[in-house]
Amino acid sequence: MSAELIARNPDLKRLRDEGYLVAIRGSSLLVREVPYVTERREVKRGILVSPLDLAGDITIRPQDHQVQFIGERPCNKDGSPMAKVIGSEVNNEIAPGLVARFSFSQKPACGHYADYYEKMTAYAAMIATQAACLEPDADPRVNRVEEPEPEDQSPFNYLDTASSRAEINSATAKLKLRKVVIIGLGGTGAYTLDLVAKTPSAEIHLVDGDVFNTHNAFRAPGAPSIEELRQQPFKVHYFKAIYSKMHKGIVAHPEFLDEANAEKHLRDAEFVFLCLEGKPKALAIKKLTEYGVAFVDVGMGLLVKDSTVTGILRVTTSTPEQRGAHRRIPCSETDVENEYDKNIQIPDLNALNAALAVVKWKKLFGFYADNEGEHFSTYTVDGNLLTSDET
Repeated sequence: MSAELIARNPDLKRLRDEGYLVAIRGSSLLVREVPYVTERREVKRGILVSPLDLAGDITIRPQDHQVQFIGERPCNKDGSPMAKVIGSEVNNEIAPGLVARFSFSQKPACGHYADYYEKMTAYAAMIATQAACLEPDADPRVNRVEEPEPEDQSPFNYLDTASSRAEINSATAKLKLRKVVIIGLGGTGAYTLDLVAKTPSAEIHLVDGDVFNTHNAFRAPGAPSIEELRQQPFKVHYFKAIYSKMHKGIVAHPEFLDEANAEKHLRDAEFVFLCLEGKPKALAIKKLTEYGVAFVDVGMGLLVKDSTVTGILRVTTSTPEQRGAHRRIPCSETDVENEYDKNIQIPDLNALNAALAVVKWKKLFGFYADNEGEHFSTYTVDGNLLTSDET
């Protein structure tokens, strides 16, 4: 993706063609081998880093005038810090082994840089000019193409520029799971997919044997056309078609979970979202416990009272280290009828139930802070009450 992206964009290609050692790591643009002066008046070479702003795979005008720097503190030719350039000290892991320590802030007169060529060459000149005073041949244009590295195994069809702009690449990397499974693509399961598809997990497996009908359209993210509804696609195929536009690892299984396929779907999973009711849920819990797989189970209990909908949302977490919350999971042999089965105007509750489940998943893998370690949470519609318990 790196070489293709550079070749496709004139500003990046111009940097490379003029001899700058250009690379893309994650969703950050790197210019390597930029000479600078240390406080000991030695000339060394560092790396300039800028987040990339893209429209798909096309660069747009940089939204941020700042860059970061990997190396020692850049100085003037006399060894004094470049105070007018260095904005602050940072600690941002761009990629494994690449940690930026300084932030540069030098806004051009017009308020913004026109493109990445202008931005990166401006900052390279600021620090390299000082180095050239000590070593006349100190030039950021090294006229060398970076050695090819193994292809980035990103599951996305385009770069995740949100993580680089927020400087949370190392936190996002914690969500690079090999296989995540979502059992059930009803309202809550569909919103769970919507959130999980934005993470770098390699494969997201969808298991559901139902077709996508009109009532599903009012509970799911997005807006299907009437032509799509007439086709009555399997839910897993319908959602795979949508989210595969973004994520390459969506795997559809148009079947219900049962004794015959449970091992195939669950044994090698790293995490599972249970978004279903009835007998298959009890089977899933039994097998996931046997296989030592962590999971989150979601559910709703809603009813109509005085022409208004009330009830409780539930998120139950189970890990190999803590299985105590199992007793809280309802495992009826058949679906328990409640207003959830009838009322179509609750996509907000589906989305909230899914969001609570995904937040807990991210806590388990260290993306979000988790000082309490709750394994059971409920949200009560009337009163807007959120409660949590360890077991």
